[in-house]
Amino acid sequence: MRTNSLPPVLTADSITRIGTQAAGAIVVNGSHGGIYAAYLAAKLGIAAAVFNDAGLGRDEAGIAGLGYLARLGVPAAAVGHDTARIGDGPDMIARGIITHANSPALALDCRPGMACRDAAIRLQKAVPSGREPPPALEAAFLLGADAPALWALDSASLAGAEHGGTVVVTGSHGGLLGGRPDTALKSDALAALFNDAGIGIDGAGVTRLPALDARGIAAGTVAAMSARIGDARSTYEDGVLTRVNRRAAVLGISPGMSARDFVAIIRETAEREKMT
Repeated sequence: MRTNSLPPVLTADSITRIGTQAAGAIVVNGSHGGIYAAYLAAKLGIAAAVFNDAGLGRDEAGIAGLGYLARLGVPAAAVGHDTARIGDGPDMIARGIITHANSPALALDCRPGMACRDAAIRLQKAVPSGREPPPALEAAFLLGADAPALWALDSASLAGAEHGGTVVVTGSHGGLLGGRPDTALKSDALAALFNDAGIGIDGAGVTRLPALDARGIAAGTVAAMSARIGDARSTYEDGVLTRVNRRAAVLGISPGMSARDFVAIIRETAEREKMT
């Protein structure tokens, strides 16, 4: 039974960086609004959520999660990537402007053009749907077993010690969480790719690259319009590079190349170095 108290509004730099306190809450988070992020939000039992639209991108993947959550009866909205930094929950609620809202959110008067802070207040009228999302989405794929192995991870949060020394192609945006360099990647991969999320305000969509450069990890981003954000296999199969860090540039990788080219150069370089 619903009490007279309103659910809390919580902020998080990523939907992967919030725990059980999200249950029944309104979560303003810095993740893109893709399906995998929406799935994670639904698993947390949120009452409602606000994401970053990540520049919409190919097939409007940056907001595909809004429709996913609508089918579960969960209000959800997205702020413009050019109004607040992706990967930065406090900035979202401070500066974000709503660009898209699903039907349950519209029913609560959360609408495009509204300040994120005001939208969050409207969403406090949401009642948790109590509906479980469909069975877990498969999100990690081994695309090549030959060393260095090639992994496709729909979320960079899935990277772990087992991905050390491998090539990691992710569906995640290329922004640091809360601007913290330690969030660039949890594993010491040989190389990594991300989605540029339309790059966005303050260049937020590509800030992981210099942080990974400092760790000697070659990294780049693919254009949001070339590959579906949240879909690592699309990053690999469809992605076209927009930015690379210095480590990648030294290897001859440059914007305009395909993600497949990036991976091929990294793996060929590793093979040559192994033979010398």
